[in-house]
Amino acid sequence: MGTGAILRALAELRFENTFNPYVDRCPVFDMSDAPDMRHDYLGEMLDRAALWDLDALWVGRDLGYRGGRRTGLALTDDVHHADHLSRWDLSLKRPTIGEPVAERTATVIWDILSLLDAPIFMWNVFPLHPHEEGNPFTNRAHNARERRAGVEILKMIVQVLQPRRIVAVGNDAFGVLAEIFGPDRLHKVRHPSYGGQTEFLAKMKSLYAGQMAEVQPDLFR
Repeated sequence: MGTGAILRALAELRFENTFNPYVDRCPVFDMSDAPDMRHDYLGEMLDRAALWDLDALWVGRDLGYRGGRRTGLALTDDVHHADHLSRWDLSLKRPTIGEPVAERTATVIWDILSLLDAPIFMWNVFPLHPHEEGNPFTNRAHNARERRAGVEILKMIVQVLQPRRIVAVGNDAFGVLAEIFGPDRLHKVRHPSYGGQTEFLAKMKSLYAGQMAEVQPDLFR
């Protein structure tokens, strides 16, 4: 099994009221070749991560309409898209048009990543963007059927990348990951949205003690 199998499995994921950024094109915000761009740079990231001694896999729940729906990258919005590609030495080209859109979760995630040089790959339990019926620019939690499909790809990701540890971002991700992988290399952090930012930052500081660059003065207050 390799990264090609992961990309093929992703391309085959089709569910009602979901957006697959590696196949689908948003008629409002995407460039004409956006799905191909997202597919290609994800493939490059997977190839490179598979060759590294990966520190961790950070796993969220699913893609959001202000973040991963647009970028095709877990826990990453337009504002941090270039930062993400730079970490993997990829050329900087955005798949969306218009002003960059920020996402609250991505902003806090990248506050931490900007301080770390450790090789980290980010993913989600469900790798597509689930939305409410008739309104693609909303978020909903994925359902059990979608989760089962996502878990199969998540297992492939872990098998190919072999991260030293797995960090579950939020209770939803932790519940799934604990059932699949057990406690040995799994760490849980509070999701940074909805009042969890302080706890999230404190836990990340603990996990990466001694590995962070100089901290911004008020980041952990």
